[in-house]
Amino acid sequence: MITYKIYRTVSEIPSNWDGLPVKDIFLKTPFLKALEASSPTNINTYFIGVFKSETLLGIAIIQRVQMYLDDVFRRTSNNKLKQIGKQLVSKFVRGNALVVGNLMHTGQHGIYFNSEKISQDDFLLTIQKAIDDLTIEIKLNFNKNIRIIVFKDYFETDTIHQCTSFFKKQNLYKVQVQPNMLFNVLDSWETPDNYISDFNKKYRRRYKTARKKIANLHCEELDEYYIEAHSNKLYELYEHVSNNARVNSFKLAKNHFLSLKQQLKANFKVFGYFLENELVGFYSLILNSEILETYFLGYNKALQQKHQMYLNMLFDMASFGIENNFKTIVYARTAMEIKSSIGATPNIMHVYLKHTHNLIANTVLKCVVKYMNPMRKWEERHPFN
Repeated sequence: MITYKIYRTVSEIPSNWDGLPVKDIFLKTPFLKALEASSPTNINTYFIGVFKSETLLGIAIIQRVQMYLDDVFRRTSNNKLKQIGKQLVSKFVRGNALVVGNLMHTGQHGIYFNSEKISQDDFLLTIQKAIDDLTIEIKLNFNKNIRIIVFKDYFETDTIHQCTSFFKKQNLYKVQVQPNMLFNVLDSWETPDNYISDFNKKYRRRYKTARKKIANLHCEELDEYYIEAHSNKLYELYEHVSNNARVNSFKLAKNHFLSLKQQLKANFKVFGYFLENELVGFYSLILNSEILETYFLGYNKALQQKHQMYLNMLFDMASFGIENNFKTIVYARTAMEIKSSIGATPNIMHVYLKHTHNLIANTVLKCVVKYMNPMRKWEERHPFN
């Protein structure tokens, strides 16, 4: 018999959770502890264990997300039509959503199951039962209705797309979202110089220009003590970038970077850029088995263009991945054109979602998703051709 348990804190998670043969660091308890200690104020996380008898067969991460205008739309605009549009969208999505996965990071970091011991359909049906329970619990405890349900971020090759009957029965519809930009490290790139030498003349020249512009900035890895002492500065730089996003459904807690460093240790890296002795930018990385995950970054907006800080960060991330023998670097789904210019390629992703109210609301939700996550036209660059 298949059963499930809902854990509301990481301390409740059974000891055999980390014993499952899953390599994804985002599903391991050190990351989950860090997330629990530094979650955005509008997100809280539930942990689902799926069992056969007493054997743990699978796990899932479900996040309750409270969506409000200030969380979703950061950048203010004086355009009245845009303000009206934002207000209409806000009224529709305002409230609570349940997301199967990690809303804070691109990719499928929400589920794992042992396919030899439980079918994907049975696993998803069990997760749906947990969603139904959480919906009732949140209504009882917080007097909040769950308005939107999302299964997030699956590549086209993911086997979850085979479960059409499950999604149809649950009225969850499939939506293509912005692609995930992946950087595949070639075996011939034994050093960053090998990578740069493969650029064509145009992009090699662009690389050299960018490096000249950042020559008077010093980059070094930040340890836990520095991160703790300068958490406010890191957060300020992060906010410069985050607040410039057109749509964003959360804001990090100020202790997020410190919490990750404390829990993940060497598997979480923060690199700072200094102008003289002042921290003016940073980027962070999560070492996820053979995959290098680029994480949040920040910079001084006034210095970004002068020093091409963002482009140089992308180069430095690639160099770190090559030097440390990673097979893939995940650059996520923003700024796709500039990421393609350093060698990342787009990989299509889908989500499954529904509005719980009625079919008309679902039709409107499709329009809202397109508004909040438009398939932007952009020109893919080919630096190696």
